[in-house]
Amino acid sequence: MPFPDESAHPLTVVDSQDTWPGEFARVAERLRPALGGLAVAVDHVGSTAVPGLAAKDCVDVQVRVASLDEEQVVPRLAAIGFRCRPEPWNRSEISFGHPGRKLVFAPPVGARRCNVHLRVDGRSNAQYALLFRDYLRADRVAREAWGAFKRRLARSVGTLEEYGRIKAPATDALMAGAQLWAIQTDWSPR
Repeated sequence: MPFPDESAHPLTVVDSQDTWPGEFARVAERLRPALGGLAVAVDHVGSTAVPGLAAKDCVDVQVRVASLDEEQVVPRLAAIGFRCRPEPWNRSEISFGHPGRKLVFAPPVGARRCNVHLRVDGRSNAQYALLFRDYLRADRVAREAWGAFKRRLARSVGTLEEYGRIKAPATDALMAGAQLWAIQTDWSPR
């Protein structure tokens, strides 16, 4: 569920924007000092990290941490205005058939739309996000098909919740192709 200040944004998928990498960098610059040594890496992930891919205008950031200690990370991000999303699906996920913990944060009120995903470095859900990005960067046909699918889906559903519920199994199908690509190219997360 979006926070009240986020509900004003309609569900739309837009053309890829050249500004997204710079906007990610500005969010990352705020996160790194707040998290200090807790952050192993800060990655631009999701559709806005893939040049040429249509996406919702919401930058996805992955912070890989050595351990997901809520008592340490939540106050640090709250101190710079980031809000921990309370929904159960923002606390765990299944990636490649393996459950993984995560925490998702919304931006400060009035800041650039983004989702900050904290995941344990090396776990399947952290690798899933990197593989999604790298596969779609490398495969033009998959990228174009995924963008077209997301545009059709956004036009046909009324809410972000419906969009996410329908997109989840389609993402799993896309990622089956990504796993094959990873084997064929000897991909590994950076």
